[in-house]
Amino acid sequence: MREDVENLDIRDVTANWVNAEVLAHQIEERIKALADLSHTPLFFGRLDYLHAPGADQAEGAEGERPQPKAAYQTLHIGRRHVHDADGDPMVIDWRAPVSQPFYRASKKDPMDIGLRRRFGYTGGDLTAYEDEHLSDPAEAATTSKLLQREIERPRVGPMRDIVATIQPEQDEIVRAGLSGTVCVQGGPGTGKTAVGLHRVAYLLYAHRERLARTGTLVIGPNKSFLHYIEQVLPALGELEVKQATVDDLVAHVEVRGTDTATAAVIKGDARMAEVLRRAVRSHVTMPTEPVVVVRGSRRWRVPAYELEEIVRELLDRDIRYGAARDALPQRIAHAVLVQMERSGEAPDDRVQDAVARNAAVRAAVKAIWPPVDPAKLVLRLLTDADFLAGHADGVLDADEQKEVLWSKPVRSVKSATWSPADAVLIDEATDLVQRTHSLGHVVLDEAQDLSPMQYRAVGRRCTTGSATVLGDLAQGTTPWATRSWQEALAHLGKPEAVIEELTAGFRVPTDVITYASRLLPHIAPGLTPVASVRENPGFFEVRTVTEATGVVAACEELLRNEGSTGLIAADARIPALAEALTAAGVPYLAPGEETTRETRLTLVPASLAKGLEYDYVVLDEPQAVVDGEPDERTGLRRLYVALTRAVSGLIVTHAAPLPPQLG
Repeated sequence: MREDVENLDIRDVTANWVNAEVLAHQIEERIKALADLSHTPLFFGRLDYLHAPGADQAEGAEGERPQPKAAYQTLHIGRRHVHDADGDPMVIDWRAPVSQPFYRASKKDPMDIGLRRRFGYTGGDLTAYEDEHLSDPAEAATTSKLLQREIERPRVGPMRDIVATIQPEQDEIVRAGLSGTVCVQGGPGTGKTAVGLHRVAYLLYAHRERLARTGTLVIGPNKSFLHYIEQVLPALGELEVKQATVDDLVAHVEVRGTDTATAAVIKGDARMAEVLRRAVRSHVTMPTEPVVVVRGSRRWRVPAYELEEIVRELLDRDIRYGAARDALPQRIAHAVLVQMERSGEAPDDRVQDAVARNAAVRAAVKAIWPPVDPAKLVLRLLTDADFLAGHADGVLDADEQKEVLWSKPVRSVKSATWSPADAVLIDEATDLVQRTHSLGHVVLDEAQDLSPMQYRAVGRRCTTGSATVLGDLAQGTTPWATRSWQEALAHLGKPEAVIEELTAGFRVPTDVITYASRLLPHIAPGLTPVASVRENPGFFEVRTVTEATGVVAACEELLRNEGSTGLIAADARIPALAEALTAAGVPYLAPGEETTRETRLTLVPASLAKGLEYDYVVLDEPQAVVDGEPDERTGLRRLYVALTRAVSGLIVTHAAPLPPQLG
């Protein structure tokens, strides 16, 4: 298939050089999408239908149904569509409707499937297969050994796709329609991130033309996380999906500072949207003088009361400040044209445009509806106590206003020490002035850590599209973490979204998730604990150590196993542990760097552990992880995240007493 595309001759099919360039780019992208990926087989499953798919609907020219080629219709299922030289399908894309029974069919509902076969691979080589005769009542339902083996497989390198092991409850979310927003609450190891990425791949398959026009975006919590997941969609043949963090979306200014936890919570509160709206609209001044337009020997006068009516009408429509400002000169010009027509003239659109550009009209617009710079507006709110008080009256109390005000004056936008929360405020103000471009679909992962204002920033990117929201309320590790998905979805602008819950754990071993779940009553009382479906209970030990050498010894012990190892610790302890590892001659990586055969240990600050996974984990000093956060609940949530990063085994090392919530 790749050679066919490479051999295409487009010299005689393009009208001009622009068309030729566009077509050449499309061909280049198609060749990339058809690349052979090492250790990635073309197919992973097979379906034998009892009846040819579609045969019961299809009819011949004279009303007779065509006969299937054989008693079974055999289809191989893979990551992408593959056809032979004649164009006949050899492998069916996993996203096609006829592939759905591979994920959904069961003994209770065979979905017209006689045989489902799963293929097992090792390093790209076919090494096993497993058959289920779903329509045979004599064969009992069993747990797939290949599925278990795939789940247990060591994690080395970036995140991989789960297309061969998608479960029925996950498949329902993956194949949900494009028009609606879906929110997925999933505990550690339930596959929510993978489900979200596979949903993107499915939507691009089912609605390719529409999403090609409107765009798709995956939003993650940090660069390390995005680097970890960046290979999943290309492995499924999707190369055009953009990735970003929330900070990337709102990067209107250079962020160099940080807020106190209290200030960040206030700035992230949805009430700030009303403060900003008032501040933007405060620039509008009601006219007190008429506008006089001179054209030739005639003078046309629009009185102040008529101008005020126009301004109030635009304010009542509550459209964007910039759009209203653009409309104002045309409205004034229209008032002039009405007077011209009354006097017997017959002006057309060109005359109206000329009047709108008249110096007197432009001067009036500048005085009534001056331009607003969003960054300067936010800077004034944060540095001018009177300006803030005027627009926060009845919204923020005096103490809250004092908390967000900067202590030192600032000369300009460029010299200001902006914080991440400030950048979100500027993004809100920017949208009040000019509408933010909306995409077709947005995937928001680790959403539980966003503030209401950050949700609004993401929601602006999908006002005319839909979203997939992924997260776990128990893993919210910011002071402003989401309390409920209903509240979060309202801030996102998608209150009608469907909320799904994944509770089957595929990554974290039983003993580990059971230990970590002791924290749930203290951090998220209403959540259902994750139930591990792993047959392997995993390796778990709590070990008392006296110094850093004991932590290094635990790492060396786990590195004797196959796969990756993560050493997770409170951020403040990272330098001391790095020094101990170096002194012991144990090489290590930073989060986001790919493991190699020689270096399989990653030293992870607890603040960056979210969303990552390792075959084995050493968790250093749980109490230090808790103490590293501004409050106990946030600290316990951070600890819950750190405890649930292991796939095969966990060693908890401590010299200080363990948090009492662990029992």
